[in-house]
Amino acid sequence: MHLRGLNTRQREAVLQKDGPLLIIAGAGAGKTKTITHRILNLIKSGVRPSDILAVTFTNKAAKEMKERVKDLLNNDKEINLPISINEEPYICTFHALGVHILKENARRLNITRHFHIFDRNDSLRAIKEAIKKSNFDPKQYEPRAILNIISKQKGEAISLEMYEENAGNSYFPKIVAVVWHKYEKILKEEKAYDFDDLLLETVMLLKRDETVLEHYQNFWKYIHIDEYQDTNKVQYKFVNLLARKHNNICVVGDGDQNVYSWRGADMRNILDFEKHYPGATVISLEENYRSTKTIIQAANSIIVKNKNRKEKNLFTKNTEGEKIMLFSAESEIEEAHFVALKSKELIKSGVEPKDIAVLYRANFQSRVLEEAFLSLSVPYQVLGTRFFERKEVKDILAFLRTALNPESISDMKRIINIPPRGIGKVTLLKIAEGKENKLNEGIKQKLADFRLLLKKIVETTMSAKISETIKFIFKESGFENILKKENEEDLEKLENIKELVTLATRYDNLPTLDGIEKLLEDSALASDQDELKEEKNAERLMTVHASKGLEFEYVFITGLENGLFPHISRSDEKKDEEEERRLFYVALTRAKKKIFLTYASTRMIFGSQTANPPSEFILDIDNCLLDEAVFEDAVIE
Repeated sequence: MHLRGLNTRQREAVLQKDGPLLIIAGAGAGKTKTITHRILNLIKSGVRPSDILAVTFTNKAAKEMKERVKDLLNNDKEINLPISINEEPYICTFHALGVHILKENARRLNITRHFHIFDRNDSLRAIKEAIKKSNFDPKQYEPRAILNIISKQKGEAISLEMYEENAGNSYFPKIVAVVWHKYEKILKEEKAYDFDDLLLETVMLLKRDETVLEHYQNFWKYIHIDEYQDTNKVQYKFVNLLARKHNNICVVGDGDQNVYSWRGADMRNILDFEKHYPGATVISLEENYRSTKTIIQAANSIIVKNKNRKEKNLFTKNTEGEKIMLFSAESEIEEAHFVALKSKELIKSGVEPKDIAVLYRANFQSRVLEEAFLSLSVPYQVLGTRFFERKEVKDILAFLRTALNPESISDMKRIINIPPRGIGKVTLLKIAEGKENKLNEGIKQKLADFRLLLKKIVETTMSAKISETIKFIFKESGFENILKKENEEDLEKLENIKELVTLATRYDNLPTLDGIEKLLEDSALASDQDELKEEKNAERLMTVHASKGLEFEYVFITGLENGLFPHISRSDEKKDEEEERRLFYVALTRAKKKIFLTYASTRMIFGSQTANPPSEFILDIDNCLLDEAVFEDAVIE
C-alpha cells in the first residue's frame, strides 16, 4: 500500500534498507517523495522512528520533509501506532544538528546552553575588533577578506591550530592567524559560536570524544542526507563520522545542480561516493514530474555539455508544452519593461502572481526590474530581505539573549542604549574589562536600571508564553515609545515587531526555555528561502542561486549575456564554465509550464554602458524549442 504512486526507480530506492545508497535525483524527479517514503518503509520494517536521521540544507526543506513524514505515518493504518506516537525521525538542517549536539554536550564543552550564534555582521564586528587588538590597521587588512579566509578554513575542517601549522612563515597567513586567535578569544568571552563553528566544533567534539561519537552513532542508525552535492568538507566529515559504525547512509543529490563551489561545496563528495562507501547501491531518478517536454529537452541540451558529471538523462511524460519565449531588448530598461508587461498579462489571464518568478544572475539586476514592476503596479516580492536581519527584530531578540546570557557583550552593546541611556563606549569598555567600580554614581545607577530590566525579562520568561515575553520586552525596554513617531519607517518597524510576536506564538506550546532556545536558534539559522512568506501573493524576484529547490508555473530568466550569465570572472575558467552551465540548468528546471529568456544588447554596469553578445547558453538550445518575441509595447518612449 505504501509503495503506491512510486515509479520503478523510486520503489527500488525506498525498499533498499541496509548499507550505503546513492540516489541521483534529477530536477523535479520526486526526491523528497522518495526520501519520505523510504523513511516510512524503514519504520514499517521495524526500525524505530528515533533511529532515523534526515539532514537537509534549509529550514524550509526540513519543515516540508517533517510534514510529509508525519502525514505518511498518520495515514498508514498498518503501522504499529504506539511506536510512532512518542517517537519520530530527527529531521533538521546541518547547522541545526550541530546546535543540537553542542547543546546536549554543553557541560562537557564547558559552555552555556544559551550560547550566542554570531551572524555574519556579528562576526565582521568581532574581526574588526580582533584586528585592532592585534595592533593592525583595519584599513590595511580588510576585515571581510580575513573573515572569508577563516570561514573557508573552517568549512574545510581546518582548525586554527592546523592553519597555524600550515601557515609557516608566510606573511599574510601569519597575520590571519594572529587575528584568528583574537577572534576566537572574543567568541569565547561572549559565550558564542560563529556559523561555521556549529559544524566544525561538532566535528571536533565527535573526533576527540569516542563516548560522544558512539552515543550518536548508536542513536541514529539510519542516516539520510539531502542535496549531497552541496556538502563541503566539514559536512562530509560530520556525516561520515555519524554513519561509520552502521554504514546505513542514504545520500540524495544531483551533481548537475551543484552551484555552490564558491561556498566550499565539493562535488567530489557525490562523484566519489562509491569510493568512500564501497559496495554502495546507486539508483538514478530520471523521470521529471514538474516540467513540460520542451523545458526538459532544453535543460538536457544545456547540461550534456558538462564533462564533470554522472551520466543522467531527464525525461517526462508531461505534455509537450509551449515553446520557450526569447526576447532581445535594446537595454536593461526595455528588458525590465518587457518582463513587467508580460507578467501583468499573465496575471490578467488568471495566473496567480506567486506562481511567477523572475531570476537573475546578480543582485544588482533587481533594481531596474523593481522600478518596472512598480511603474506597472505588478505585485512583487524580492527574495533576500531577510526578516531576522532587520535591525528592530535583531534588537528585540538581543534583549532576550542578553537576559539569558549576560556575558554576550555584542548583544549588550547592541541594546544597552535602546532607548538612549547615555552609556558610551568608554563605559562599555570598562564593563568588558571588569572595571565597573571606576564608573561614576550616575552611570552605575543607569547600569543598575538596565540590569533590573534584564532581571524582569528573565522573570517573565519563567511564567509567560514566549510571545508574551516578546510583548513585554517591546513595552518595558522603551521600544514602544521610540516608535510612536508614526512616520512610515517607524510604522514598518512596528509591523515587523508585531510579526515577530506572531511568529513567537508558534513556540508558545513548548516549555518556556525550550521555546526561547528554539526561537533564537531558528532565527540564527534562517536562510534566504526561509524568508519567503507564502501567504503574500506576489511575483518572486530572486537570484538563480536563491531559486534552487523552488518551482514556479512561469519563469523569466533575465540578463542572458556573455559576461553576465555565464558570469566568468575567476581564474579557473573551465571550472567556472561548468558551474555556470549547472546554474542555468537549475534556472530552466524551476519552471513547470513556460520559460521566458531575455537579454539586453546594452546594459549599464558599475556606471558604464556595456555591449555584450547574447549568452552562449541560448545558442545551445535547439531553435525548434524557441519562439522569438516581438513586443513593440516593451519600447519605452
